[in-house]
Amino acid sequence: MMNFTPSESQQMIREMTRDIATRYIRPHVMEWDESQHFPVELFKTLGSYGLLSVLVPTTYGGAGLGYLEYATVIEEIAAVCGSIGLSVAAHNSLCTGHILQFSNEEQKLKYLPKLASGEWIGAWALTEANTGSDSGNMRTTARKEGDFYILNGSKNFITHGLSSGVVVVLARMEGATDKRASSAFIIEKSTPGIRAGKKENKLGMRASETTELILDEVKVPASQLIGMEGEGFKQAMKVLDGGRISIAALSLGIAQGAYEAAKKYSSERIQFNKPIQQFQGVAFKLVDMATEIEAARLLIYQAADKKNRGETMTKEASMAKLFASEVAVKVANDAVQILGGYGYTKDYPVEKYYRDAKLCTIGEGTSEIQKIVIAKNL
Repeated sequence: MMNFTPSESQQMIREMTRDIATRYIRPHVMEWDESQHFPVELFKTLGSYGLLSVLVPTTYGGAGLGYLEYATVIEEIAAVCGSIGLSVAAHNSLCTGHILQFSNEEQKLKYLPKLASGEWIGAWALTEANTGSDSGNMRTTARKEGDFYILNGSKNFITHGLSSGVVVVLARMEGATDKRASSAFIIEKSTPGIRAGKKENKLGMRASETTELILDEVKVPASQLIGMEGEGFKQAMKVLDGGRISIAALSLGIAQGAYEAAKKYSSERIQFNKPIQQFQGVAFKLVDMATEIEAARLLIYQAADKKNRGETMTKEASMAKLFASEVAVKVANDAVQILGGYGYTKDYPVEKYYRDAKLCTIGEGTSEIQKIVIAKNL
């Protein structure tokens, strides 16, 4: 039976992450957002606290914690800044997560310690311009030449496409008839032929770097193949299961941050000689926000608990991601409404939560894709 009381470890992680976010992130949130600055230097700090390797065993320099602690970390960072929460999630669950789950021992020993410390920031390249939800039809190809693979193509919407030290790239095997016959490769960014393209100018999550990634005759040693040839698509789908817990936790943090800001404002804003939270129109909004946040949290904890126990949690992760991301959008919208005109200005934090929240319904599988996944698993 699931224990709903946070463990001592969870509570310590929550307090530590909240303190780190308050000290190192909060003072710069709007500055980084306005300038679209991805704070590479911050990630070395986060690495020193174990926040870039929450799920990585201590053998490889990681924190060696579970998914409940991991969800707590993402939630607390996102409550302060969705952009940094997104980048921490992508680094942990996608690039690092793929290597942790499917790489051989030699690859783990080579890459996980550098990713854990923040010496290298990780990227994960699946999406392409013409294949968003339809990832099986990717056009990036890999062909075998002796002891090497040669990769060609381009990837789109890649988190850390410019600043990463290492990237896991999914490519379709050249000449393969099965559209899902892709393979995964670990590529160091110093490898000739791989480079970042256009940096996206985004509505929200602006301090989380998103770029195109271009591969032009990239020569990758066969030792950089993750697992077996043709297994990439299956690996990616399993990685995304865990990634959906990440985005659900990210959504939860954004919703919590927006709710707290709205609650604080509504207790201080006086209209008709009393705080506006005493008016039923505002009070009921706060009630709905708080209730839906708690429901999202329970769905996330359920998926995280199943993941910790090694059980299949595709449906639970998709439910958590679907519900939490839609809640984040709704809560952020209501927060802006509660603050009224002030909610529409950058003097208050809710407009940023409002902008950041929307991506959660899109990234790592849209809400519509989550419904397809859930339907298949009912």
